[in-house]
Amino acid sequence: MKIFSAEQMRTADEVTMKSEKITSIELMERAASQIFNRIHARLQGAPILIHVFCGIGNNGGDGLVISRLLLEHGYNVKTYIVNFSENRSKDFLINYDRLKEISKEWPVQLKSKDDIPVIQYQDMVIDAIFGIGLNRPLVPWVVSLIKHINNARCFTLSVDIPSGLYDTKKPDDWEGVIFADVTVTFQLPKLLFFLPQTGGYTKDVEVIDIGLDREFLQQTSGVAELIHKNEVKPLYRPRHKYSHKGTYGHAVLIGGSYGKMGSVVLATKAALRIGAGLTTAYIPECGYEILQTAVPEAMVIADEDDQIVKVDLDFEPSAVGIGIGLGTHENTIKAFELFLKENKAPLVIDADGINILAKHSEFLDNLPLQTVLTPHPKELERLIGKWEDDFDKIEKTKAFSKKYGCVVIIKGANSITVYEDQLYVNNSGNPGMATAGSGDVLTGMITGLLSQGYDPIRASVFGSYLHGSAGDISAQKTSFEGLIAGDIVNNIGQAFLELFKSDHPNEPQA
Repeated sequence: MKIFSAEQMRTADEVTMKSEKITSIELMERAASQIFNRIHARLQGAPILIHVFCGIGNNGGDGLVISRLLLEHGYNVKTYIVNFSENRSKDFLINYDRLKEISKEWPVQLKSKDDIPVIQYQDMVIDAIFGIGLNRPLVPWVVSLIKHINNARCFTLSVDIPSGLYDTKKPDDWEGVIFADVTVTFQLPKLLFFLPQTGGYTKDVEVIDIGLDREFLQQTSGVAELIHKNEVKPLYRPRHKYSHKGTYGHAVLIGGSYGKMGSVVLATKAALRIGAGLTTAYIPECGYEILQTAVPEAMVIADEDDQIVKVDLDFEPSAVGIGIGLGTHENTIKAFELFLKENKAPLVIDADGINILAKHSEFLDNLPLQTVLTPHPKELERLIGKWEDDFDKIEKTKAFSKKYGCVVIIKGANSITVYEDQLYVNNSGNPGMATAGSGDVLTGMITGLLSQGYDPIRASVFGSYLHGSAGDISAQKTSFEGLIAGDIVNNIGQAFLELFKSDHPNEPQA
């Protein structure tokens, strides 16, 4: 599913109005009616008080349509106009007059902090103040209104996006943003729903189809791609009957140091579980017995020291994952540099491998094209520098990817695969995966996919989705709190099965 920017959504509206020969007010009626239908289906005429807060732009116009439809269906509605400016959009004014024609009580005008109404916990709030059109800081009394709505802790629905959020930057006031229970957004999701700083302002996002021009939506590249099951199914490469272990490549995991051998165990198991035909762990001598015992399916090559001081392979690997538990000893750094100069295989770099790159940026010139880097936030900061907000972080990561020709996975609640200007936002996974070793599993999974011949971008997108899906399956058995990284490894196979399980039980299985 594509993710569009605010500007792209405005263009989609214009193209739709032109192609269907409809007016903006007709399109607004269509969109707002869809939201009303969602509300009505849930409330079924429940006698609760619904507060509808309308701005003075098109988002406010949507709110006015919703108010009118609620009133026409007998709901108890209070409508408020948030007068933060003298300007009014044309469609707002038209819908304002339509509401006045059918309402016994005209909308309440809010002009200052003194006008803010009482809201009870048992009430409902519909937030149609700004939506995606916010383009300037909020006046102080509007911030007070938003805080008042949040403090009421009643059920709150935002129209398009929670008011107070921008499309391309962090909010001016972190407390001056609506905390929505549900955000109903139009046609396509927005990037801000999936970023750490802004995604938490809504508990649930519902995307409604308002019939925007299909041809435009299909032909226009979004700012990102949202990855669900349907997006990754075509990436899967089925196995052939007459294949053998050599068909699926030889994955090598390089890492480990004294006290940090668990990371290599997890990565090695993950590479095997995701289908690598052969897997070798290249580790320091202190981990030999651990690996041979913990992962009998893998081969093991041990360095002669308690750190890795050289990487000496007598075969050509299909793919290499390096950095997990590696350490940053001086001799290890030298071995890492020499390895990068000599390696020709597809490569995944994680953990201390990234930390070494951050301190020795000259090593970056030796990376194979589309090397996959999998940093957690602090490792990413060391690599690209500090950022102003999540949007700036993405732009800096794009620039880094372009400069070095690499794929970067920004790990998090919605891991984002970045390759130059392409963004792939993963939508699987859960908070239980915020646990030690989860990233090591991802490294092993992507390395295992690369060894089977998946290209780096597909391996990153597919691996991230399966990683999250395995975590989701695990959490159903263990709870979020009880989930550990080994559970993710153990459910990689189930994640493959889940990929082709029908969402409709009566349909035939693939």
